[in-house]
Amino acid sequence: QVQLVESGGGLVQVGGSLRLACTASERIYSSHVMGWFRQSPGKEREFVSAIRWGTLRSYYEDSVKGRFTISGEKATNTMYLQMDNLKEEDTAVYYCARDNSYPMSRTTKYWGRGTQVTVSS
Repeated sequence: QVQLVESGGGLVQVGGSLRLACTASERIYSSHVMGWFRQSPGKEREFVSAIRWGTLRSYYEDSVKGRFTISGEKATNTMYLQMDNLKEEDTAVYYCARDNSYPMSRTTKYWGRGTQVTVSS
């Protein structure tokens, strides 16, 4: 079973940047969709961004459009999320996920353990 491992979280000030990475333990196929979700305390896990691995077409939740950029590096089975102009409301645990279609489902069985992103003023 594939393992997804996130890295790159941390503490940053408002307006700052972070880059998250998610590396898969086995090959990501063209039919897969990779994505990022986030969850804040007391809230449901929400979709952030996704990328079709075959075409590298990307999708974004409205609140992150223009600030976040998702990308995929096929040679290393690694997905990235470049987060710029961070806001306090971006504070959450960010999870990497793999699905077989878009839109991605919150019930997909392949998840990473998450990485904490904290944005402070």
